[in-house]
Amino acid sequence: MLAFLLQSWGIVQAETPIDLSAYHIDCQVKVEGWNGNLRLAWPLTDTETGVVTLDMTGQAPLIQELAVRKNGGEAETIITSVDPVWFLTVGERRAADEKAPDQQWEVFFDNPAKRPHETFTSKFTPKIARVTGSGHRCTVSIDDLAVGPFTGSLELSFFAGSRLMRIDAAIKTEKDRLAVFYDTGLVTDQPSWTELAWTDTDGHRQKRESTGGPVCSQTGPARGNMLGTPEACAINVRHRAIAVSGKRGSLACFPPPHQFQFPRDYSTNLGFIWAGNNYQGLEHKTGFGIRQNKDGGGNYVPWVNAPPNVTHRMGAFYLLTSGSADDALTEAANLTHNDRFVELPGYKTFTSHYHMAAAVHAMEEQKKGINRTEPPEYVGVMKQLGVNLVHQAEFHGDGHPKDPGPLRLPEMKAMFDECRRWSDDQLLLMPGEEGNDYLGMKIQGQQSGHWMSLFPRPVYWTMVRGADQPFSEEIAPYGKVYHVGSRGDMIRLLKEEHGLAWSAHPRIKASSWTPDAFKDEDFFQAEYWLGGAWKAMPADLSREKLGERVLNLMSDMANWGQRKYVPGEVDVFTIDHTHELYGHMNINYLQLDRIPRFDEGWQPVLDVLRNGKFFVTTGEILIPTFTVGNKQSGDVLTLTRSVSEGSDNASTLTRSVSEGLTATDQPELRAEIRWTFPLSFAEIVSGDGHQIYRERIDLTDTAAFGTRTISIRPNLKNRRWIRLEIWDIATNGAFTQPVWLE
Repeated sequence: MLAFLLQSWGIVQAETPIDLSAYHIDCQVKVEGWNGNLRLAWPLTDTETGVVTLDMTGQAPLIQELAVRKNGGEAETIITSVDPVWFLTVGERRAADEKAPDQQWEVFFDNPAKRPHETFTSKFTPKIARVTGSGHRCTVSIDDLAVGPFTGSLELSFFAGSRLMRIDAAIKTEKDRLAVFYDTGLVTDQPSWTELAWTDTDGHRQKRESTGGPVCSQTGPARGNMLGTPEACAINVRHRAIAVSGKRGSLACFPPPHQFQFPRDYSTNLGFIWAGNNYQGLEHKTGFGIRQNKDGGGNYVPWVNAPPNVTHRMGAFYLLTSGSADDALTEAANLTHNDRFVELPGYKTFTSHYHMAAAVHAMEEQKKGINRTEPPEYVGVMKQLGVNLVHQAEFHGDGHPKDPGPLRLPEMKAMFDECRRWSDDQLLLMPGEEGNDYLGMKIQGQQSGHWMSLFPRPVYWTMVRGADQPFSEEIAPYGKVYHVGSRGDMIRLLKEEHGLAWSAHPRIKASSWTPDAFKDEDFFQAEYWLGGAWKAMPADLSREKLGERVLNLMSDMANWGQRKYVPGEVDVFTIDHTHELYGHMNINYLQLDRIPRFDEGWQPVLDVLRNGKFFVTTGEILIPTFTVGNKQSGDVLTLTRSVSEGSDNASTLTRSVSEGLTATDQPELRAEIRWTFPLSFAEIVSGDGHQIYRERIDLTDTAAFGTRTISIRPNLKNRRWIRLEIWDIATNGAFTQPVWLE
C-alpha cells in the first residue's frame, strides 16, 4: 500500500520535497510516491504503460527502474540503477565581425575549438522536485544541477500516447559570449543491460554484449573512434541511436534529430553515439548516450550559441519497449520515417544548395580515362532520402567561376551533362550556382550577399564581360552564351531566361546584412527575386524553434510589401552514404504532380517556387493542406462583405476591410497536419505592414504519430498576410508560405 498518492496541490515532504502545485489530477501521466521515491506511469500504447521509478534521496542512482507494464499486469523491468549525466564543453563565442555586436549570435564563421575551452561533468544534488502535469504531458524538474558555469534543473518529461521520455539539463549561465556543445547519457556502477545495438553507416545492425569492456573494437577505424580510455568509444551510426537490451525489454537513446546538429560545411558522420566505461574520464562508470565532436566537418565548426540568462535544454530521448533492441531501434527510426522524406500525393520533394563539385570530379575522371557506369554516390543518397528534385550550387571553391570562358564553359557543359546523365524518373538534378557578385551590396568595403541562381533549363553564362564583348553570342559547341559584367547584365539574364534568384543564408555568413541592405533595390522587388532561404542556423538550445533568423526575415519581407517566399536550403559540400545528412537537412514539398524530365526543362519547378505553392519541413511534420478563406499559400484573399442594396452605399456591393468593415475579418484557417513526434504548438503568424502578430495554438494534447485538421478563425483586421508554423517536442518544425490579404 503506497504511503500517499500525489495530489494536485501542496508540497509533499519526502527525502526531497516535492512541489505538486502545478500537477493536475486529470493528467494522463500518473504520479505516486512513497518513502523518498517518486514513480511516474504513462500510456505508451493502448496496451502498454511506461513506468519510471526515481530515488529522490540523493543517496542512490536517480533512476531506480525503467519498465514496461502490459495490459495492467506487473511492470517488467528494462534497466535499473542509472544516473543521467552531462558533459558540457564550454568555449568562447566570437562574432564574425567585432564591429557588429548586434550580430554576435548570428555567427557561423567561428571555431571555438581552436581557442581555450574546457569540458565539465555534471554535478547533481537533489533539493526540491517540481511536478508539472496536465492532459498528455508531465515534467519533473529537480534542483540542483550544475555543469561548469551553468546551473539549473534536471528535467524528466513524459508524453502520454508515446514510447518517449526526455531527460534534459535545463540550465542557465550568467557568462556572456559562450559557445558550447554537450554529450549526455545514462551511467551506472554495474550495467543491468546485457546487449548494446545500433545500425552502422552501411545500414547493418550491430550488436555487442555488455560486459563492461570495449564495444567498438570490431567496428573498424572508419566506424569506431576510441575516446580517452580504451573502454569508451564513439560509434558512427545511422539514425543517431543506440539501444540496450535489458531484463525484459529494451531502451533506445537518441537526440533531437535536427536540433542536435550544429551547422557545418560537411555532414560527415563524426560518431554521435558513445558507449563503454570511463567515458570522458568518468571513472568506474559504464554507460551509453549521445555525443558531439568539437571539430571536424569543414573549415568552420561553430558549436552552439549559449546566450546568458536564458534556459538551455540539453537533452536526449529515451524510447521504452517490451521488445528487443532491434525493436527499439526500429521504433526510434520510425520517428524520422527512417531518415526519409515520405511521399505525399500531389507534392514532390525539392532540396537546394549542394556544393558537390560533380562537374569537376566528372572532368577529372574523364581525363583519367574512367568511364563511370554507376552514378556518383550522392545520387543514391538523395534517392534513399526520398528526394525528387536537387538544386546544385556548383563551382563554389571548385572550378573556375570567374573565368571568361575557356575554362568555365567546359565546366558548365560537364555540369549539364552530369545532371542530364544521372537524372531519371525518380530524381531530377538541376544545375545551379551560388554567386556573390552583381546582386549584392558593398558593406564595409566588402561584397556582401550570396545568392542562388536557378534557371529552367541549361544556360551558359560567364561572370565577366569584356569591354567590347556582346551580352550574348553563339559559341560552338555550346550554343548561346551570355556574358555578365554588371548588375544590369545579371538582371537582363534572369529576365531573358526566366530564372530565379534568392538570398543564400540571409542574415548570416557572407550574407549577414542581406537582403535587408538591398530591400529597396529594383532587383529585390522584382518577381525574379524569390526571397531568402531557411536553414536551422545558428544552433541555439534556448529556442523553441529552429532557424528563427529566417522565420523572422520571412515575416519582415512580407511586411516590407513584396510577395517573397522562403525555400529551405541545406548548404553542405560533398556527401556520401556514411554521412549524417538527414540531421542537417530540411525539405521543400512542392505542389507538383510529376518530376520533369531533364530534356523538357524544369519550368514547373520555378513556377511553383515563384507562386509560393510549397511548404518547408524538417521531415517529421507535414502540412498537406493549408488554406485561409479557401485560399492556399501564395494566393490573394480579398477580405470583403456584401452590402444590401437598400443601404446608404447601395451602388457599391462590396466594401474592403481596410475601410473599417469587419464581416470578413475572421475567415477560416484550415490546415491538415501529420506528425511523428508528439507536437508542442502551432503558431499563426500575420502582419499589417508594420507589426508582426503571433497566435499560439497549444498542441500538447497530441500523442505520437497522428493527424489532425486545425480549424480556427484568427482576427485578420487590417492584416496583409498570414502563414502557419508547427513545432514538436524535438524542435522539429514545418511552415507554410504566406497567404496574402487585401
